[in-house]
Amino acid sequence: MEIKFSEVIPAPIPEKDILQSEIWSRDLTFNDGKKYLIYADSGKGKTTFINIIFGLRKDYSGTVLINGQDIRNFNLNNLSELHKNALSIVPQGLFLFPELTMIENIIIKNRLQNHFSASRINEMIETLGLKGFENRKAGKMSFGQRQRVAIIRALCQNFDFILLDEAFSHLDNKNTKIAWELINEEADKQNAGIILTSLHEDFENELIKLRV
Repeated sequence: MEIKFSEVIPAPIPEKDILQSEIWSRDLTFNDGKKYLIYADSGKGKTTFINIIFGLRKDYSGTVLINGQDIRNFNLNNLSELHKNALSIVPQGLFLFPELTMIENIIIKNRLQNHFSASRINEMIETLGLKGFENRKAGKMSFGQRQRVAIIRALCQNFDFILLDEAFSHLDNKNTKIAWELINEEADKQNAGIILTSLHEDFENELIKLRV
């Protein structure tokens, strides 16, 4: 998959932020198989950037092309297919179903493609330190626990890119490292790209880093 940004400027965004950005008002191409870190202070447009790629925001000038197609022209069916087969996401708000259990939140996504076996899901749950919480309602879990559930859920599909909007903000260094390794393992299996947003630039050196 190829994602192209051409002269994109969201509305509204201050001119001084546009001038300092390495994304807004630029021509950029994001390719699958590559890993990107999009960093900036709060309120500079990181979530806006993710939501534009995911097709959730259209209030911008310029053009965003997904494999040569303008995403603003995608209808609901096009977006549904894109989200099902090509773009996965861990949104900043997570959007788990609070009244469903942890395992129900994961399975409801996995059933769309039967992507993972039950044993593989259990393995990821244990890897991310969530064993024993399978039947706890998501609304009763800490935000850090829910972030890890959302990461597992996002991996339960085929994707060309996985979008991670501050997906580690409530995790300690140990759990961040474990989650990052798991995401990389699954992305590498699919030769998929990773786009991660963060408040900080000091993440993995292997990433292509852009200031929003």
